[in-house]
Amino acid sequence: MLEVASGSGEHAVHFAATFLALDWQPTDPDPAALASIAAWRAEAHLPNLRPPLQLDASVDWPIAQADAILCINMVHISPWEATLGLLKGAGAALPPGGLLYLYGPYTRAGVDTAPSNLAFDASLKARDPRWGLRAIEDVIAAAGREALAFEKLVEMPANNLSLLFRRRD
Repeated sequence: MLEVASGSGEHAVHFAATFLALDWQPTDPDPAALASIAAWRAEAHLPNLRPPLQLDASVDWPIAQADAILCINMVHISPWEATLGLLKGAGAALPPGGLLYLYGPYTRAGVDTAPSNLAFDASLKARDPRWGLRAIEDVIAAAGREALAFEKLVEMPANNLSLLFRRRD
């Protein structure tokens, strides 16, 4: 399991401990996050949790293949180019049928966005105008161009969504 944008490393430790049969590879572009992931990993002593790798989703990846890819809360807290890079990298690294799982807040055509998500979107754009909630229709279209077929949307707590994609043959 390749985790893109692992942040502090807490998710990596949780998931590696929960899914001991999976080999977990955390990544992040930020050196401070990589140090945090390494500290969480050292404390956890999990045999299936690999050392973190530096990975900027918007550029060439240091990983050629992954059975599945997880990305939590990156799509809205990064420029659109990072999402495009994530989708391109996933399309190249996943085998046919491989899973790409995205989690976070999104907007949807014809569905009212929660006021808290609209306020969050405004705060993100105030921090960096290239950031913000993405329309799932845009993400699905961009994924399709990278041989990733949209499989399922799952509504999650706190107005978040899970988007599941499979690598086409």
